[in-house]
Amino acid sequence: MSKPPNIAPPPPIAKPGKRIGMYGTGGIGKTSLAARAPGRIAFYDLDESLDALEIPIAPRPVTNWAELRADIQSLRDVDTIVIDRGTRAEEWAVAHTIATVPHEKGFAIKRIEDYGFGKGYQHVFDTFLPLLADLDTQRRRGCNVILVMHDCMANVPNPQGDDYIRYEPRLQNPTSGKASIRARIKEWVDSLVFIGFDVDVKNNRAKGSGTRTIYPVEMPHCMAKSRNMRDAIEYVDGSAELWTLLKLNGATAQEGE
Repeated sequence: MSKPPNIAPPPPIAKPGKRIGMYGTGGIGKTSLAARAPGRIAFYDLDESLDALEIPIAPRPVTNWAELRADIQSLRDVDTIVIDRGTRAEEWAVAHTIATVPHEKGFAIKRIEDYGFGKGYQHVFDTFLPLLADLDTQRRRGCNVILVMHDCMANVPNPQGDDYIRYEPRLQNPTSGKASIRARIKEWVDSLVFIGFDVDVKNNRAKGSGTRTIYPVEMPHCMAKSRNMRDAIEYVDGSAELWTLLKLNGATAQEGE
């Protein structure tokens, strides 16, 4: 009886990486935290923060929207992709839209409003979405994705009472609700976390000691969500505990210690 042929086992299926959105005010420590993400990092330093913070990571050499997308598509053997900041990436998407999407009547385009009422925002939205598809392709290979963003204050309609103000990611969000990159990012990520300074207000005076908290779930003062975390945690310099709690591929308890 002949021996059965040697058949190589199928390659293991990669566990999809996590999609994380992280936002907060300037200087609160977003870049430093992202730099401690697990594994080999492809770091897109669009705000050129790494040198100023003396973080020893070589940024990916991209300078515009087309280069950013092409470089992400070319990545191999990377564990985590960091885009710092998504806010600047959106600005690149706006510039790319103006340069490549003509006006339907042939008018010259110098700013988004030149397309006509609401149309420019839709064009930018359509330009931005393929970036998420590029990142999803890498995520399916097992790569984590971290999108760092600045914050802004937004009015929140409240059907149960008075409207209020909260922190949200600083991304395109037209008042019409259409073509909202901010809403699309919240839907797309597995977790959206807000980093805020701890402030105590009494008698209309604010006091704080510089401590920071990371919020992984929706609060009256911030937009957030998470499929893995339920409790806020203290931001500790030099700690990667967040990546362990959010269950990023490659994150271990030791990294958070």
